[in-house]
Amino acid sequence: MAEAERIIGTPDSPEGAGAEPEQSSSTDGRDSAGTRPRGKRRIAVLFAVAAFAYALDLISKMIVVAKLEHHEPIEIIGDWLKFEAIRNAGAAFGFGEAFTVIFTVIAAAVIVVIARLARKLYSLPWAIALGLLLGGALGNLTDRIFRSPGVFEGAVVDFIAPKHFAVFNLADSAIVCGGILIVLLSFKGLDPDGTVHKD
Repeated sequence: MAEAERIIGTPDSPEGAGAEPEQSSSTDGRDSAGTRPRGKRRIAVLFAVAAFAYALDLISKMIVVAKLEHHEPIEIIGDWLKFEAIRNAGAAFGFGEAFTVIFTVIAAAVIVVIARLARKLYSLPWAIALGLLLGGALGNLTDRIFRSPGVFEGAVVDFIAPKHFAVFNLADSAIVCGGILIVLLSFKGLDPDGTVHKD
């Protein structure tokens, strides 16, 4: 009888009742543990791309100011492409020179938005796109803050001068490339969190 009661009571016993939830908890733990590192890797890619774009822009501007400013332009491809140092108080490609402070605030806001969005980032293409935007925004914001004529009113150093086009810098290029990539990802329906939606 005792043996029969033991067998019948086994499914209702605390040990038997606890077995399945314990396994489910373990499975959930594995899922969340696998998700977190993937998100962290995407964030690492974002900041690595941003750091590379920012460093490249900063170094190029230092060389331009030291070697090219107040000198004749350097022809790269005849008249079609030159390196010419220009101080730009406006936005990218020389637009809106009367709104330097506003563009500075916008650049700072973009950086804050990207930093907040990074917490929900699980897409590698989005990480690259946002990294380019972040690096470019930081590059031009550094000029706004530290270059003359004053804090938040500084003129950005531009030096890439194609024929019949505005003079720009590597930060502008990173911003444009990041923006184009974001448009393409949006058309494909890929969200920053890695999900794909179709309208």
